[in-house]
Amino acid sequence: MKFYDELKWRGLIKDEAGEDLEKVLNECKATFYWGTDPTADSLHIGHYSSLVTAKRLYKAGFKPVLLVGGATGMIGDPRPTAEREIIDKEVVLSNVESIKKQVLDIFDGNVEVVNNYDWTKDINILDFLRDVGKYINVNYMLAKDIINRRLETGITFAEFTYTLLQGYDFMHLYETKGVTMQVEGSDQWGNITTGIELINKKLGKTAYAFTMPLILDSNGKKFGKSEGNALWLDKEKTSSYQIYQFFINSTDDKVEEYLKVFTFLSKEEIEDVMKKHSERPEERLAQKTLASEVIKDLHGKEECKKAIKITEVLFSGNIKDLSEEELKDAMSGVDTYTIDSELNLVDTLVNTGILSSKREAREFITNGSISVNGEKITDLEYLVNKSNALYNKYIVIRRGKKKYYLVLFKED
Repeated sequence: MKFYDELKWRGLIKDEAGEDLEKVLNECKATFYWGTDPTADSLHIGHYSSLVTAKRLYKAGFKPVLLVGGATGMIGDPRPTAEREIIDKEVVLSNVESIKKQVLDIFDGNVEVVNNYDWTKDINILDFLRDVGKYINVNYMLAKDIINRRLETGITFAEFTYTLLQGYDFMHLYETKGVTMQVEGSDQWGNITTGIELINKKLGKTAYAFTMPLILDSNGKKFGKSEGNALWLDKEKTSSYQIYQFFINSTDDKVEEYLKVFTFLSKEEIEDVMKKHSERPEERLAQKTLASEVIKDLHGKEECKKAIKITEVLFSGNIKDLSEEELKDAMSGVDTYTIDSELNLVDTLVNTGILSSKREAREFITNGSISVNGEKITDLEYLVNKSNALYNKYIVIRRGKKKYYLVLFKED
């Protein structure tokens, strides 16, 4: 299968620019760039879906240049409904360094990372208007979907000119790095075409681009921090186990799409996985394969093993088999409470708010629906204290089959 056809099969091409794009992609020789603004100190899974495509191009033979927008990040790409909050310059530049490191790790150092602040910080407004603004018609800008949608509610001049900044990035990289193609999520199409227009009008050259459809979760939301469902690529912010859990809980109607987008498995391998999955869907082979492949690429084989171990332990209830670090990862994100001293289990459940009343707590305990550190407790007088706490600190309570809570003893 030719490379262009593979990208199409994976569902990774939505918009295309350049009559010879298919030929360019099949030759696998061009230098391309992908960019992101440093609005946080970590990228998230939404970025990773397109970063995987960038890495796929690199593995096929393309030369990648990845841009972190220290300059554009100070302005903010227009949002469909409201202006982005301006981020302090110091925060933006700090975020740049964090994201640079992440990108280098994902590409195993095999990528050039650039910051558009380096080539825009010394340009004065007159030079920019003369060298860039002169070539882009206002009517052309107004016709762009993201700008047009904001005209009724209002758009600031700073946001309005964002597309010129990104267009200038493409032209600058074309001239200085030999970048002839841009690859982004489909929400960047308007900004991409500004760059192509600028390269054509000012340099008299042809540039190429394609966009990837935005990847949505099972609720139809894109992966992003503004959507409130961000899974950070920094494992100190989102553990490998949490990302593993997200993907292993993918619905059957999304898992094949995710395998195509997020993994480097071949067409034959994915088809084989899906065939076996359809034969025994209860084993969730496709979801397990997806989750493992993502974690191995993001954080390595050892983190993948750890995520699988935590998953298996929580399923079996053998909490005591986890190291303290694994326990922290397993409990990251669960409701957590702190107690000062020894309490019986009934009072612990009520005082923390895990259950609403002593009557309810007694019912759950006597019905065998409460486990403490992996052991089912039916004794109403069971004492929760440091002697039965894991690592002298942690009490893991499970209510029913899946609902976990963490109770901590205050430090002395």
